Amino acid sequence: MTIDRLDADLLALLDAQPRIGVLEASRRLGVARGTVQARLDRLRRAGVVAGLSPTLDPAALGFPITAFATLEIAQGRGHEQVVAHLTSIVEVLEAHTITGSGDLLVRVAARDNADLQRVIDEIVDGEHVLRSSTAIALQTQIPLRRIQLVDAAVAGR
Repeated sequence: MTIDRLDADLLALLDAQPRIGVLEASRRLGVARGTVQARLDRLRRAGVVAGLSPTLDPAALGFPITAFATLEIAQGRGHEQVVAHLTSIVEVLEAHTITGSGDLLVRVAARDNADLQRVIDEIVDGEHVLRSSTAIALQTQIPLRRIQLVDAAVAGR
């Protein structure tokens, strides 16, 4: 999808203030309310804006430990069973198929190191996941960011 400067400005505004209404966004951007609504609808249809839900902080919910586990899965069965297994574990926040020595990269949250051990034990069940290598995140140096990609998209980079 091609986006222009107005799309980029709207996305930056929504990123900075996700609860802003269409009317206030139109005032700040200096365009008609209908223009903002049409742009937002188009961005949603294209999947650029996937949702406007609140950003939750696992640490504030009592899960201050973040870890990344590289998983080796049983071969020849596909990913469906593994994904179903991982989805059943509430502390699994996301999973990605990867290249390299592992098959999946999984981000997990835990209450403490002992809880992390429990979560990893639950992930590595021997049937779907054969082995894991886990790295605990000590400090977030760059939080999840996406808005810089908007500027790159507008610039055609």
